[in-house]
Amino acid sequence: MVTPRVFIARHGETEWSLSGQHTSFTDLPLTANGERRVTATGLAMVGKDRLIDPRHILKVYISPRLRAQRTYNLLLGDNKSAISSDRVVIDDRIQEWNYGDYEGLKTKQIRELRTQRGLDWPADDTKEAKVWNIWADGCENGESPAQVTQRLDDIISEIKELQRTHQSNVRKDILVVAHGHILRSFAMRWVGRDINTNPALLLEAGAIGVVSYEHNCIDEPAILLGGAFIVPDPTEDSAA
Repeated sequence: MVTPRVFIARHGETEWSLSGQHTSFTDLPLTANGERRVTATGLAMVGKDRLIDPRHILKVYISPRLRAQRTYNLLLGDNKSAISSDRVVIDDRIQEWNYGDYEGLKTKQIRELRTQRGLDWPADDTKEAKVWNIWADGCENGESPAQVTQRLDDIISEIKELQRTHQSNVRKDILVVAHGHILRSFAMRWVGRDINTNPALLLEAGAIGVVSYEHNCIDEPAILLGGAFIVPDPTEDSAA
């Protein structure tokens, strides 16, 4: 029996991801460099006997933002034909954290705005500094950590049940194509960690991360620190 994996792919570079501006609903295209990098990643990591073998993808979840959908198309390239359209879903549960009033702002600007509104403050003789942290504070008129946790727990539960049902000698992987903050939160919730503190996880634009299970057990989710390419195993069924 083989251990299934979940591949988490962040969309390629946009002008705002490059500048550090928070982007949720603003639907920016990938930069030319972002498209080149995603295409190169796909050529290196997607295909038969690669890290992501499309023949073994059970389901694909894609954020509704166009930058995520474009990334999926570039990442899979000619391999898209190996994944039937009924296994690809556009899912609101994996869209980026709703930044609300902070859309389009950089972290420094957000902290200045919150100080003006009395939500954050510098340290003085009577109190410690209060500095905005999205993981603990969420976003004004956007989402809180609790709201993000709720929708991620829902999709994670669905993914685990899918892979539990399809456990066999045929590899059944999942691909999730989404955004930086939501995928870092996804990794934390995958292993049951609260997201109300900075998870200290990074995922570059256009990069691929992997989560899986220890001991081939769906009840033991784990973050896979290094994922190897998949090559034929005589113990696995030949059918996809």
